[in-house]
Amino acid sequence: MSEPTFDAVRIGIVSISDRASSGVYEDKGLPALQDWLSRALHNPLTFEPRLIPDEKERISATLIELVDAGCSLVLTTGGTGPALRDVTPEATLAVADKEMPGFGEQMRQISLKFVPTAILSRQVAVIRGRSLIINLPGQPKSIAETLEGLKEANGQQVVHGIFAAVPYCVDLIGGPYMETRDEVCKAFRPKNAIRQR
Repeated sequence: MSEPTFDAVRIGIVSISDRASSGVYEDKGLPALQDWLSRALHNPLTFEPRLIPDEKERISATLIELVDAGCSLVLTTGGTGPALRDVTPEATLAVADKEMPGFGEQMRQISLKFVPTAILSRQVAVIRGRSLIINLPGQPKSIAETLEGLKEANGQQVVHGIFAAVPYCVDLIGGPYMETRDEVCKAFRPKNAIRQR
């Protein structure tokens, strides 16, 4: 029997930080995103990494560039709090065709299990063309928690991570068929949307 072939996926990963982008400290967002996605997906992945400052026009331009480059998924990290320099949600909404509020709602629900200040986070998700763009938290641990969700020690899912809904969303907007590794994050699709192997 031949090995299954998986669709190639191009993913934009954007770390938004004034200090990391100017070399004051090492960026941890891009490695965290790349590591988690590489563990979570069977698909051959091409990453388009960007490390940029907290500047609204620059963020919007970067998101448009990544969508135009064929990224069916763009994940950002950083710049989603209430501080004056935090403008990632505004920059993301500025390039949106559609807003997907459920992603932000679920990320805050997950983070509230750990810290009461999760209500200060303003992450949004949008669709632009055939791309899904999601703002994630800034800390690597929080990135993994929001993508993966919460599990009991026995592996039983307590709260679904947002990535469980990402592959089907990408299907619906005409992107590649993304296949997750169940032990990291099990994607949910209706039965009629599951590709038979």
